Amino acid sequence: MHRAFLARVAEPGDEVCGRWIREAGAERAVRGLLDGVERPRGVTDRRWAGLRARAERADPERDLADARAAGIRFVCPGDSEWPAQLDDLGDGRPVGLWVRGRPSLRMWALRSVALVGARACTEYGAHMAATLGAGLAECGWVVVSGGAYGVDGAAHRGALAAGGATVAVLACGVDRPYPRGHTELITRISEQGLVVGELPPGEHPTPSRFILRNRVIAALTRGTVVVEAAYRSGALVTARAAQRLGRFAMGVPGPVTSGLSAGVHELLRGEAVLVTDAAEVAELVGDMGELAPDRRGPVLPRDLLDPGAGRVLAAVPARGPAEAAEIARGAGTTTDDAVGRLYELRSLGFVERHGDGWKLTRQVMIPVHDDRHGR
Repeated sequence: MHRAFLARVAEPGDEVCGRWIREAGAERAVRGLLDGVERPRGVTDRRWAGLRARAERADPERDLADARAAGIRFVCPGDSEWPAQLDDLGDGRPVGLWVRGRPSLRMWALRSVALVGARACTEYGAHMAATLGAGLAECGWVVVSGGAYGVDGAAHRGALAAGGATVAVLACGVDRPYPRGHTELITRISEQGLVVGELPPGEHPTPSRFILRNRVIAALTRGTVVVEAAYRSGALVTARAAQRLGRFAMGVPGPVTSGLSAGVHELLRGEAVLVTDAAEVAELVGDMGELAPDRRGPVLPRDLLDPGAGRVLAAVPARGPAEAAEIARGAGTTTDDAVGRLYELRSLGFVERHGDGWKLTRQVMIPVHDDRHGR
């Protein structure tokens, strides 16, 4: 009850109030706000008057009743459902979280990744966000984002389409989806996943609340992936908060000509890690053994040759036939060895006999020529 009261009074991320609550306790902080006798250190008269004005209008019983009626619960530090990693925020941790949805927030947060990025993203950004969201969900990871247009929405939809778990962290009351154009999406998330926020029912978002919301996304998850972001992007705020908290920061590269990738590239020039798919994300943030597959080009038939045969094949001229002695010199071997290798290569379709000479077959002429010149 006391923390529900304080959630209505203190703004998200207010470290002064957070320190006061930590030092005095929630009950004593509430009494101080109501009787005005005791105030937190470092609070000016003007700010104290503002906090007390909010306290006079606070009605935690009504907030909790409205929340219960809407299927929303209030989770506080110390509760069994509280994600302990949020305590890394210190005095800036949430007073509590309003949670809409059936799963346990604490359990889901243990294996979660944030996917964030530009609201006005490109088709490439939306595609990558949806693909990463689906891929992570298929790997058993919970996809966390902010429910916004652009990358956030694509990430949530990707996870939902894969039948996976996703969490939307809002900068307003969880009973009023924002943006309104995502009402259907956020409702679906609340039915299949979780919708979370610091602000009591009915509260509206503000620019500062969006920025402060990002620290919760960063702290809640094991790492943050930025899909697309300009230089002045809230997604970069989330990634840098993740770095300060000792979490992983990752970025998806984009075209160097795109302003929406400029912020990501700047992040990657620092200590962020470049990722291109869900397996690479899971390898970084996951447990031992969750390794991404090796990235290799296609295996060509000549890649399967033993080294001796490969050297002889490389010594066959790209144009016109050559005698076995000439090929042997190019391969650094004897003529007899070269002849034996050439007959082996002929049986495999790499070379053909022309009188006393040997030449490449048509199907391997261009690949071998390119390989010999380092292309």
